Amino acid sequence: MNAALLCDAFGIGGRVREAARNAQARIEELRYPAQERVAATVLRVFADEGIAESDLAATAGYGYDDPARERYESLLARIFGAQRALARISIVSGTHAILAAIGACVPPGELLVSITGAPYDTLRNAIADAPHALVEQGVRYEEIALREGGVDLEAVAAELERERAAAVFIQRSRGYAPRPSLTVDACARACAAVKRAAPQTLVLVDDCYGELVETREPTHDGADLVMGSLIKNLGGGLAPGGGYVAGRADVVERVAARLYAPGLGDRLGPSYGFGRAFVQGLFQAPLVVEQTLRALDFAAALFSELGFGVDPEAGAVRTDIVQAIRLGTPELLLRFAAGLQSAMPLDARFLPEPGAVPGYAVPVVMSSGAFVPGATIELSCDAPMRAPYEIYLQGGTSFAHGALGALCAARAVVDG
Repeated sequence: MNAALLCDAFGIGGRVREAARNAQARIEELRYPAQERVAATVLRVFADEGIAESDLAATAGYGYDDPARERYESLLARIFGAQRALARISIVSGTHAILAAIGACVPPGELLVSITGAPYDTLRNAIADAPHALVEQGVRYEEIALREGGVDLEAVAAELERERAAAVFIQRSRGYAPRPSLTVDACARACAAVKRAAPQTLVLVDDCYGELVETREPTHDGADLVMGSLIKNLGGGLAPGGGYVAGRADVVERVAARLYAPGLGDRLGPSYGFGRAFVQGLFQAPLVVEQTLRALDFAAALFSELGFGVDPEAGAVRTDIVQAIRLGTPELLLRFAAGLQSAMPLDARFLPEPGAVPGYAVPVVMSSGAFVPGATIELSCDAPMRAPYEIYLQGGTSFAHGALGALCAARAVVDG
């Protein structure tokens, strides 16, 4: 859809309309060859898996031999180039999946090293700061700050040669930090550096927001385990909840044993009839991710035309579905959030207000009107109310909706 049609339909004029015209021209010739290859990969995976209609039948209770669960996890393992995947609706978030993985891989007394600096707020809180955090349970924890250009490979090697670590953690996406997200190639170089220095140390990668954006995943290039949410990229806007881990079979088994029980592992867990939504969501996920990337490129071009700093720039290589826009003041954060909210399919008449969010030290303002609450593959934004006052725009299951959200947010920012 052309941005001019959206401006006409929603009465958007003045500076924003002019910026939208220029932004549309800037993105007109952009192509997304990685998404074409990802789509082909997913089609190949489905063809190889050979799912039958009967595989999508519902189970309840213990869920032994749930065919939808088994087929879905097999699809994910194929897509990730992994030996095994564990994907369950009982894993309620990406943070839950990550903490389960860390807890399974780093026993009390052992060392965990985050080599991408401080993780996003809720995860760092759960590792080190909250009551009952992993550190309180005996896990030792260190962080190595990112340097300009990415992971400080020399510092990582020196730390691992100085002291054995059970696992290192890599956060691929930027979180709420003014730093670039990591490409799969950058993750691969970090994995190689870790394995050279400490071959037995596990590499755990938070792949949230990054799945299906590039043609490969970190598990193709040395990561022992990736973790994330099923209601973001992989959900295709249809998955109703859940989280996953994928990677080495023995490491996935450790996570399953921690989540459920040793000896039971991943052999139980009903799909409650949601298997069809998970499988269909994964089937259409490459298209949804491509539409999201188009909308984010438009948003980047639009706010760049309006004089704001954006990262990534329109047309730059992307490695996740997050667009940072530096607005610079608390007032503009609130205007952006209100404008974006007005474009939502649900709760469009609500007014976002900053509030306390579990795991965050400062108030956070959010906009969302998702059909699946928390599904940031659907259009949303978040911003902690702190300098440098960046807002993080995510998702958009269609270009038209993502572009409309950006236009409404821009109008609110420019016109007040």
